[in-house]
Amino acid sequence: MQPTQPMQLTNQEILRYSRHLLIPEVGLEGQRKLKAASVLVVGTGGLGSPVAMYLAAAGVGHIGLVDYDVVDFSNLQRQIVHGTSRLGDLKVESARRRLLDINPAIEVTAYNEPLTSENAFRIAEPYDLIVDGSDNFPTRYLVNDLCVLTGKPYVYGSIYRFEGQASVFATQDGPCYRCIFPEPPPPGTVPSCAESGVLGVLPGVIGTIQATEAVKLILGIGKTLAGRLLLYNALEMSFEYVKLRKNPDCKVCGAHPAVTELIDYEAFCGVPGHDHESGSAGAAWDITPEALSARLMSGDAPLLLDVREPHELEISALDGALNIPLGELASRLAELDCTREMVVLCKAGTRSARALEVLVGAGFRKVKNLKGGLNAWAEAVDPQMAVY
Repeated sequence: MQPTQPMQLTNQEILRYSRHLLIPEVGLEGQRKLKAASVLVVGTGGLGSPVAMYLAAAGVGHIGLVDYDVVDFSNLQRQIVHGTSRLGDLKVESARRRLLDINPAIEVTAYNEPLTSENAFRIAEPYDLIVDGSDNFPTRYLVNDLCVLTGKPYVYGSIYRFEGQASVFATQDGPCYRCIFPEPPPPGTVPSCAESGVLGVLPGVIGTIQATEAVKLILGIGKTLAGRLLLYNALEMSFEYVKLRKNPDCKVCGAHPAVTELIDYEAFCGVPGHDHESGSAGAAWDITPEALSARLMSGDAPLLLDVREPHELEISALDGALNIPLGELASRLAELDCTREMVVLCKAGTRSARALEVLVGAGFRKVKNLKGGLNAWAEAVDPQMAVY
């Protein structure tokens, strides 16, 4: 990542980065490398927030931001690049303004679009490395394959409740993501943050580690996480490492790769390539909050099956609903009457859609999914109900 001509620092930049310049491993030469570097950050959410902010503060000359969402109230518990004044704004624009406020001397390019197989090469072309702040498997496999095919390092991070992971993939001698995870998990087995929750400070820890790895890669200093998977547990305050090896038979980075171009990653993973809850099981299986409300008021009430976790019932609930958490449903089917009409519900319709699949697979036919879940019910029927 050497520039063709050394980047020069202004006197103001020398003052701004003075604490870097005092470190022998960085110094003036290292700060010039940072100024000449370009990093693409995929996602401006929990992980992307600290990554982008610290890279901007460190003086990375060009930062690209990829996202296609808007700032939501529920984001503010962990997505620190955004603020209350930015609610409803495009995330990439909210983040771009914050980064330029931190460091007006850098360039920030915003891509208000999802990263896909169709646009990935175009978006990634100007950048030296890619930091992944996404929360879904299609994007992770896409970023990995993109990095292998373009020779760009892949700085990986993931979070779940109190636990996080980080590594560096697709370096010259190290493994890629597919070396370690050749196949994605079965659809529905790994819940998203929107379904399971996440401790607000956790993405700050993992995102800062990702930013550190990016800076080390740019500077060419220290020992990166290439060949190691860092496992962090916030409850135990423990850091563990798993040694990783390059798979010579890897379908992407092996000696005889089978994947030589970007593929359909949603089809490969069996799940959508975005971080949002779909809230729908399909038109044939959905019932809207308005339609369910009319049924309940008419006295023609179906059984309401709430598949959320018990502690969620304290936040919001419908009277009379039977609670069987999704993870227990398959083992408790005997408690349900397959001849009775049933509406399955959860927070936003995603878990209930998966529950509906379990029920239909077991022979239940008179079942519907509450489209959008209780959050949609609160918006359409009961504005006094809490949304989370």
